[in-house]
Amino acid sequence: MTDEELMGLAIAQARAAADRAVADVPIGAVVLSPDGEVLAAAGNRREADEDPTAHAEILALRQAAAVTGRWNLTGCTLVVTLEPCTMCAGAIVLARVQRLVVGAPDPKAGAAGSLYDLVREPRLNHRVELTCGVRAQECGDLLRDFFRARRRR
Repeated sequence: MTDEELMGLAIAQARAAADRAVADVPIGAVVLSPDGEVLAAAGNRREADEDPTAHAEILALRQAAAVTGRWNLTGCTLVVTLEPCTMCAGAIVLARVQRLVVGAPDPKAGAAGSLYDLVREPRLNHRVELTCGVRAQECGDLLRDFFRARRRR
């Protein structure tokens, strides 16, 4: 699958997060094995679970680790609709994810090139290959539409 197609899977997770009875910010993530098999997919669940760590990336990494039986996700790819925050970027590095594919940038909290670049920090013991801007407009529109609708309430 292409990065654009993979981002479509993450976008579906983001939409599902926003459509729950307890709506969450529409962010989705997908983890692929080194062979390209989908290991995990998740959308944000912070509101639904009342858990500040229930970001889509963290949930997808946890699922992928459970599927593989290993915390070390060497060779895996993480696709996410919004640039990861510092918590998620740290988890991505610690999980040894090989490649990160990002949709929309996050200039206020992004830790994969916008505000910080934790995933490629040379002082850390692992650096992640980074591809940014995949279906960025669509990913950004999801967020803008969600918050616009929330402000109207």
